[in-house]
Amino acid sequence: MTEIVGIKFKKAGKVYYFDPGNHKLKSGMQVIVETARGIELGDVVIPNKLTDEKNVVSPLKPVIRIATVKDQKQAEENSKKEKEAFQICLEKIAKHKLDMKLVEVECTFDQNKILFYFTADGRVDFRELVKDLASVFRTRIELRQIGVRDEAKMLGGLGICGRKLCCASYLGGFEPVSIKMAKEQNLSLNPTKISGSCSRLMCCLKYEQEAYEDLLKSTPSVGSIVKTAEGKGRVVEVNLLRGMLKVHYDKDDEGVSHLMHVSDVQVLKSAEIRVNAEEMKILKDLEE
Repeated sequence: MTEIVGIKFKKAGKVYYFDPGNHKLKSGMQVIVETARGIELGDVVIPNKLTDEKNVVSPLKPVIRIATVKDQKQAEENSKKEKEAFQICLEKIAKHKLDMKLVEVECTFDQNKILFYFTADGRVDFRELVKDLASVFRTRIELRQIGVRDEAKMLGGLGICGRKLCCASYLGGFEPVSIKMAKEQNLSLNPTKISGSCSRLMCCLKYEQEAYEDLLKSTPSVGSIVKTAEGKGRVVEVNLLRGMLKVHYDKDDEGVSHLMHVSDVQVLKSAEIRVNAEEMKILKDLEE
């Protein structure tokens, strides 16, 4: 067993494990640690605890110290510097006439590096911009191009549910979300209905996917051939959560169907849920 402490560097960031050493840390405390980017200030979210060695990547870097008042003042200064750098960078981008959108500026705790995050439709030649910024701040400058999901996570906002964006409030990272998930959950494939503020598929499609997959194991999908007390028919509509089906028999007039529970049918031939070429053509950009 190894003693660890979990630390976050952003509110909705990933949790990283460190060696607490002789420090007894509690959730909410701020500490100074060394990361791949240099010295950083982070928030303790998991207090000292023992965990199996296979759950951590050794060797763990140690917690240097509990943050002091001086450290907290340094963090405040860094925050002011980030706002100043943001405005200066906007001016420099306009000066160089670069087709890019500045999203966020981040200054490392020790001020050895300033990172500028931006979005752009394609590749941007920002070499002259970097030289310009380096001459102003006299420190290492790094520009990072990010995607629209990362942009939404950094900027935050409200989703169509009226709540803060999941990615900006608590999600540590992004999980793959597919158009097939939306189809399996019987959602409207209207892009405005299933996409979030980032114009990509909503992360919340992933939350209930396992439940829908379990229901699909016992529920025939649209197009399946089933046997009922009335004979053989085809499933034309499904309500997964209620376990109800609408079945059309060959003898029925067009548009006529019969409502019944999934327990009242026997599946003779299953139909696979697929996203057809036309749907994929309309919605393909939502997955990227």
